[in-house]
Amino acid sequence: MTIPFVALVPVKSPTRGKSRLVGVSDPQRRALAIAFALDTVAAARATAAVAEVVVVTDDAEVVAQARRLGCACRPDTGDLNASLRAAARERDGVVVALCADLPALDAATLGRALAGLDGSSAWFVADHLGTGTTMYAAPVGLFDPRFGPDSRAAHRAAGAREVLADVERLRRDVDTLDDLTTLAGLGLLGHRTQQAWAASAATSTST
Repeated sequence: MTIPFVALVPVKSPTRGKSRLVGVSDPQRRALAIAFALDTVAAARATAAVAEVVVVTDDAEVVAQARRLGCACRPDTGDLNASLRAAARERDGVVVALCADLPALDAATLGRALAGLDGSSAWFVADHLGTGTTMYAAPVGLFDPRFGPDSRAAHRAAGAREVLADVERLRRDVDTLDDLTTLAGLGLLGHRTQQAWAASAATSTST
């Protein structure tokens, strides 16, 4: 039986988000944050197992861009996990929460992560540092994300099972400029992030 996956992508207002991207201007940081989110959304939209992508945000520009990509949008209440739970209650099947800072993600990697889920329990993917979480998935009735500090340990303590497949692109969230430059050097950035990163570098060079 095919499991109907619904992806939730929570996007903090880029005006406030990605504060650890030190070394770029506020407009550049906002442009990069939006690019990260849209590349993440595009990867989810391109994944055959994902029936719907819902963007959870209170940012008008992100809403407009997400709708152009064919996504539904739900409000951000200011509490990440509560916002995700509220959005999940409106859906059926298995809900997959994806961090919005995964510009290296592609459909093949996300599809590989989802292929191992049994649809009857909670699962998560740890980030590349091994302390955080980049993806949490569970049937609607069990959906109880624990994003935040040390979320890997929190999800494990809550009984979620860890995805151990080769999903490196899904583990590569971007918090710092070093994270971004590493992915750029590996040629793993989505095209929106590539463009925003090139524009940022060009602006920095000319000033």
